[in-house]
Amino acid sequence: MKTTRLIIFLAAAQTALLSAQPSLTIYNQNFAVVRDQVPLDLKTGENVVPYTGVTAQLEPDSVVLRDPSGKTPFRILDQSYRADTLSVGYMLQLNEGKTIDFLVRDKDNKEYPMQGKIIRSGYNPGGNSEYGFNPRPGSDTPIIEVGGQLRFSLPGEPIFPKLADDSVLKPTLTWRLAADAPVKLNAELSYLTNGLSWKAAYNLIAPEKGDSLDLTGWVTFENNSGKEFKDATVKLMAGNVNKVQDNQNYPMARNALMADAAAGAPPVTEKAFDEFHLYSLTRPVSLHDRETKQVEFIRAANVKAATLYIYDGAALNNFRGWDPITIRNNADYGTQSNKKVWVMREFKNSKENGLGIALPAGRVRFYRRDDSDNSVQFVGENNLDHTPEGETVRLYTGDAFDLVGERTRTEYQSDNRNKQATEAFEIKVRNHKTEPVEIRVVEHLYRWTNWEITDKSDDFTKTDAQTVEFRVTLKPDEEKTITYRVRYDWK
Repeated sequence: MKTTRLIIFLAAAQTALLSAQPSLTIYNQNFAVVRDQVPLDLKTGENVVPYTGVTAQLEPDSVVLRDPSGKTPFRILDQSYRADTLSVGYMLQLNEGKTIDFLVRDKDNKEYPMQGKIIRSGYNPGGNSEYGFNPRPGSDTPIIEVGGQLRFSLPGEPIFPKLADDSVLKPTLTWRLAADAPVKLNAELSYLTNGLSWKAAYNLIAPEKGDSLDLTGWVTFENNSGKEFKDATVKLMAGNVNKVQDNQNYPMARNALMADAAAGAPPVTEKAFDEFHLYSLTRPVSLHDRETKQVEFIRAANVKAATLYIYDGAALNNFRGWDPITIRNNADYGTQSNKKVWVMREFKNSKENGLGIALPAGRVRFYRRDDSDNSVQFVGENNLDHTPEGETVRLYTGDAFDLVGERTRTEYQSDNRNKQATEAFEIKVRNHKTEPVEIRVVEHLYRWTNWEITDKSDDFTKTDAQTVEFRVTLKPDEEKTITYRVRYDWK
């Protein structure tokens, strides 16, 4: 799979034509590709060109500055990037070891100056407090000496000396460019940046009765890049994209994708792209710095989604990591019973079912409409994995209140000499609802890979190499009992 950083960057950089507005391809791993225009007015020889329209989390070695037409010859002699813009914390750091004035207000709100020596600024560019301090107590808190005593906080509002000429107010890229002749052009700037991310979320609303539901999908953008994007063209990349982490703590995650619906053209279009899916928002999006924004990307009504009741009665959580031989030889394995009957919703991601677009991973929230007053009540949630078109989605939403299961082992014999074991179970399921239901009783044949059910009360379906499923329909207030005997053979 083509997943090196260079291939990711170049592939995404080619997905949009250069325009007056910025263009973004956002990955669900807290990074994005930014494409923008930089107006250049170069004279013959060397030119110093500062540009302040970049993010505060730009990856400097990912920057590409070029003439998109390929006709204008200029050379980049060197490039510098400064992201430590002026802030209280940064100014404290610049003045460590110096004595400055602090403006203090007394209880009557009168102001007076107080001198203090900055022993330690406590400045942390990654901090999220007002001054850029790390929110954790300890070595990153400021230390100010006032009257021979140390304070682990600022005594008042700091008053700093005059700024140096090289101070920056915004993150800045500065190039030294060489041109053979005077030229004006709009250069194309592309780079990777951290601090931009998105995720999917789905709301599913079902009527009080019936197996249909209405589905709405949202994409949530988060912009913590240090830059505002005005009317940006946005694409979203979904799939498990590999991105190398380095020592500067660029986060890595696994991701997802989207689509959108509104009057006229669909708000999101989707296509396969390499080993991933690329979604394009058809309307520009403005993202302020430190803003969270939602955009609806899919809406479907009357999606057929069956409600399944599943009783998986063996409580096996305490036996995780056990090897097959230990399981086979331990007589108590699988004898603990779980009484809960799971509630699942299942639907097919197809055009015939009102969907039919690759669904990115995200949280799914289920609601049920109360017909008595038409209100909507929350009834459960789960996480959806990336789901291609044509696949079936099955999600656990909670446990049934009025359905009960009970599982008891009634027989166990182990014959190591003949390398055989026999085990029998009795499973009871009860329906306390006012309507009939079907319960799928799942049994795991975990003792060994070679097994045979030698006696049974009901028919079953083999769902995989070591799992069977009994389906029973119960009337209101009815109890049914399922029994079976299984023989394992490890000759």
